[in-house]
Amino acid sequence: MTTSLPADGLFVGLISGTSADGIDAALVRFGADASDTGCRLEHGLVLPWEPALRARLVALGQGGDARGLDELGTLDVQVAEAFAAATRALLDAAGADARDVVAIGSHGQTVRHRPAGAAYDGVHPFTWQIGDGNVIAERCGIATVADFRRRDIAAGGQGAPLVPAFHAAMLHSDAEDRAVLNLGGIANFTLLPRVGDVRGFDTGPANALLDAWCLRHRGEPFDRDGAFALSGRVDETLLARLRDDPWFALPPPKSSGREQFHLDWVEARLEGAAPPQDVQATLLELSAATVADALLAHQPQTKRVLACGGGVRNARLIERIAARLPGCIVEATDVHGLDADFVEAMAFAWLARQTLAGLPGNVPAVTGARGPRVLGVVYPA
Repeated sequence: MTTSLPADGLFVGLISGTSADGIDAALVRFGADASDTGCRLEHGLVLPWEPALRARLVALGQGGDARGLDELGTLDVQVAEAFAAATRALLDAAGADARDVVAIGSHGQTVRHRPAGAAYDGVHPFTWQIGDGNVIAERCGIATVADFRRRDIAAGGQGAPLVPAFHAAMLHSDAEDRAVLNLGGIANFTLLPRVGDVRGFDTGPANALLDAWCLRHRGEPFDRDGAFALSGRVDETLLARLRDDPWFALPPPKSSGREQFHLDWVEARLEGAAPPQDVQATLLELSAATVADALLAHQPQTKRVLACGGGVRNARLIERIAARLPGCIVEATDVHGLDADFVEAMAFAWLARQTLAGLPGNVPAVTGARGPRVLGVVYPA
């Protein structure tokens, strides 16, 4: 696919990840004048979800049943309206005009991710991100690219993670072996060796379980600086039961989400009453341990881990990851010119640019797809 739209200029990237804690919106400038990498964040913001809508999206994302096709159709439009509102708020905050934006790249909100097919079927893999691109384009008056994951699934891939292509373009180094660690609801790595293929995969929960447990027991949406976890102690027996889940032993390519890691999954492994703060400490250690296990198994020579996503702001989580990776520098992507809070949103701006240029957005070695594919569906302004 080719387009007459310019490859350089302003793009908007939108994503609401597994945590569903808000819509991340990034206004990104691409081109030779943007920065040394050709990419600069002009402005970023997070638009919180309306609480009742968020609760419904979280319930669906972790395997809850929809109340029928009417509800799914309604949610598809509601999510799109929220994404459009985030775009308008972003442009207002940045003092930018919609007419100057080349395109929006919208990830949407995942409500199901079944790269191996549904349990009752097992032969028809799918992934589903709602947030109708028609509505976003119509409300914003900007060409919109959405539905990025399903083409990779159709080509035999996992449909995720998709951000490694952006990581490789922006953060690869010829001087050292690096890994980019995204700490969203789910943690995932992009492995960037000095020489060799880019690889990437999900490692397990990052913030999803921590946030859910904290909300249940403290009434707070996240554990600020890991204070709740710090007030407890790690239950090594529980940690061992959690780490024993067969998913962690699966080889890449692999991906996951709330349908795999949710509070019912945790409670099925609890034995008797446990102090909530001890469970929180154990869940944090689970995130740190599975991240470290994955890196040591697949790129043990890594010299530097560049972390992004909401988990970067959890000082205790970063501390525990670093402790499990002695001799490896663990630092935020901010140090390398990419705001850690908006890397994923920036990536979907970049993916929209790839789509409009007719260039692949996936990395087959990461997703397992049969080859490079142009991703996404274009909804004209």
